[in-house]
Amino acid sequence: MIWLMLATLAIVFVVGFQLLTARSRHAAQALNKRLGLPPVHIESMLSLMGKEAAKEFIDYIAGDNEAHLQNGAMVLLIWQVLIVDGSEANTLRWHGILSKAGFSALISRQQLLLALGFLRQLEPDSQELHALREQYNARFTQQGIELEGESAEASNLVSLSDWRQRH
Repeated sequence: MIWLMLATLAIVFVVGFQLLTARSRHAAQALNKRLGLPPVHIESMLSLMGKEAAKEFIDYIAGDNEAHLQNGAMVLLIWQVLIVDGSEANTLRWHGILSKAGFSALISRQQLLLALGFLRQLEPDSQELHALREQYNARFTQQGIELEGESAEASNLVSLSDWRQRH
């Protein structure tokens, strides 16, 4: 009889825990799935954000809003590049992850302000964040222009609008 009560208590505990954490797990999994990453990246960010900011972040990305998912990915990018590892290799890696996921890989001013709000417990320096944004965007905007120029010269493909202009 005692075993039956203990088993029931364990089942209630497991089911209750699953129900209480379902929304946060679902939101984090949606972003993880979109970025093609293991959950550890988002979970570590959430654990260091603080309880209130983490709940706000989960609520923000929980909906089926593509813009919110993009902004959540940018907060993760800022977290990874500014706080976790600011190396060149890490910056390139995260730029590639965002590009592969179909997100704009440039940081907007609004996304920077959003990151400042979500990461407030870590007290990031706003000047440092603005400098990161400017350097990051300048680097990848310039690189994108250079790559487009190189690929247009090296490729045998001609766009339809270019072809129409010639003929």
